Amino acid sequence: MAEQGPESTTEQVDERRFGEFVAVRRHGHVAELALDRPKAMNAVSTEMARSIAGACDALAADRDVRVVVLASTHERAFCVGADLKERNSFTDADLVRQRPVARAAYTGVLELPMPTIAAVHGFALGGGFELALSCDLIVADRTAVVGLPEVSVGVIPGGGGTQLLPRRVGAARAAELIFSARRLEAAEARELGLVDELVEAGRDTAEALALAARIAANSPVGLRAAKRALRLGHGLDLRAGLEVEDSAWRSVAFSGDRAEGVAAFNEKRAPQWPGE
Repeated sequence: MAEQGPESTTEQVDERRFGEFVAVRRHGHVAELALDRPKAMNAVSTEMARSIAGACDALAADRDVRVVVLASTHERAFCVGADLKERNSFTDADLVRQRPVARAAYTGVLELPMPTIAAVHGFALGGGFELALSCDLIVADRTAVVGLPEVSVGVIPGGGGTQLLPRRVGAARAAELIFSARRLEAAEARELGLVDELVEAGRDTAEALALAARIAANSPVGLRAAKRALRLGHGLDLRAGLEVEDSAWRSVAFSGDRAEGVAAFNEKRAPQWPGE
């Protein structure tokens, strides 16, 4: 890894590989999904896309995972986007066949039911930045360079960028960034809201894991329901959004986590979440 979590010197971390290029490392109730194709700066090939999707499927089904951190093992890049060397060899038919495989990687991250945090350093461009945008929060270090340069090579952001970026920065700002294909360094990205937290160089994964651990101390049932309400309610009118919120509230109001949370508060102790 480019950097380690805050307890990496003493913590026993379990690792599971998904193909050659993706690893999932467990830190208690936090899962670190690590992009691990260092020879290509984590360029997303067809094989790597399948691995990302497979890892996300496994994480989505794991009720013990409360937060996911999307990170990189490469020292100078989070992810440089699609593997254009592979794409250069594609026929039109190859590209059509690959499209659902690529989409499954991005939607896999986007549709994870628990909170997700991207830990970004170095280059996060094109599909790489779209993977980060698919997360709920983005922690970036001061080496980060982000952008959606797809129109400069004759395509458009196809991993959710045209939909996710305007939800972060507004339609006009997103249009300027996508149409110009320009890259933004970390300070400007933070100023414009493309990333949520800016940390010192080499600290993105450690700080993201620390934030994830704080979030993971909360009710897993509550976290998933809150994310569902935030995602489904976005863009709706207020009345419809409040109905989405009410539905999410009803899904947790009679849960074991709610009962444990109230009991722990009254007994002045840390809750022991049943996760149901």
